[in-house]
Amino acid sequence: MTWKKKRIGINLILLLLLIAISIGVNKTTQVIGNTHEEEPIYCVDTNDKVVSLTFDVNWTEKDNLEVILNILKKYNVKGTFFIMGGWVNFSEENVNKLKLIKEGGHEIGNHSYKHPQFTKIGADKMKEEIDKTNDIIEKYTGEKPKLFRFPSGDYNKDAFLKVRNLGYMAIQWNVDSIDWKEASAETEYNRVMKNVKPGSIILFHNAKYTPDNIDRIIKELRDKGYEFKTVGEMIYFEDYNIDNQGIQHKVKLDSAS
Repeated sequence: MTWKKKRIGINLILLLLLIAISIGVNKTTQVIGNTHEEEPIYCVDTNDKVVSLTFDVNWTEKDNLEVILNILKKYNVKGTFFIMGGWVNFSEENVNKLKLIKEGGHEIGNHSYKHPQFTKIGADKMKEEIDKTNDIIEKYTGEKPKLFRFPSGDYNKDAFLKVRNLGYMAIQWNVDSIDWKEASAETEYNRVMKNVKPGSIILFHNAKYTPDNIDRIIKELRDKGYEFKTVGEMIYFEDYNIDNQGIQHKVKLDSAS
C-alpha cells in the first residue's frame, strides 16, 4: 500500500472518530461531574420525612402573599418562592412583597419575566426572560437565584438544556394543590395530603384558599413527623442522577479500597 493510500485511510478513521464524538456531545443527556440528568427535578428520593413548600407568585384577583408569609412565620417554616419579574415590576407594592419574602428568610427562584410557554419560544427569548427576572431579583434582594421553574411547568429537551446551560437547577413538583383554580379549600387540601410523601415538592400559588390550607397542612404533616425545608436545602447539587420520572437520587460513590 502506498503512503498516499495509507494517509487517506488514516484521515477516514479520524473523520469517523470526529463524527462519533460529535454525536456523543449532542445527546440531550446532561452529565456534570458525577451527575446524570435528563429531566427537571420533580421530587427527591429520600427516606427522611422532609418536604418543600413552593409558591409560584403570579397575578391573582386577591393576592394572599402577605398572609401566606405570616403563616409560614408563625410555624417558622421556610418556603421557596418562584418569582415573575413582570409581577415585581408591576408595582411598588409588589417590590415590597418581594423584599418581605427575602426578609422572611425564604428561598427565591426565577419563574421568567412574562410567563411564556418555553416550548414556544427560542433560546434567545428564554435567556432574555430569565436574565430580566434575575436582574430584578438581584436588584431588590442582593441575591442571584439558583433555581428556575418553567412557567406552567411547560418544557421540552431544548428548554431544559438551555436552563441548565445557563446554570440553573430546573424545579418542577410532584404534588399539585391546583389552588389557582380555586375549586374549594377541601379539594386542594385533599390533593396535597393524598399525594405527599418524603421528598415531595408541593406546588401552591398566592391564591384564595392557600393560606388556610397551608396552616392546616403544616400542622398535620408535623404531627406525622415531617420537616419542612426549602428546595435548595432538600435537593442534591452534586453526585446525583435524575430518572425519567423526575426523581432525583443521590449517587453512592464507591469508597476507596
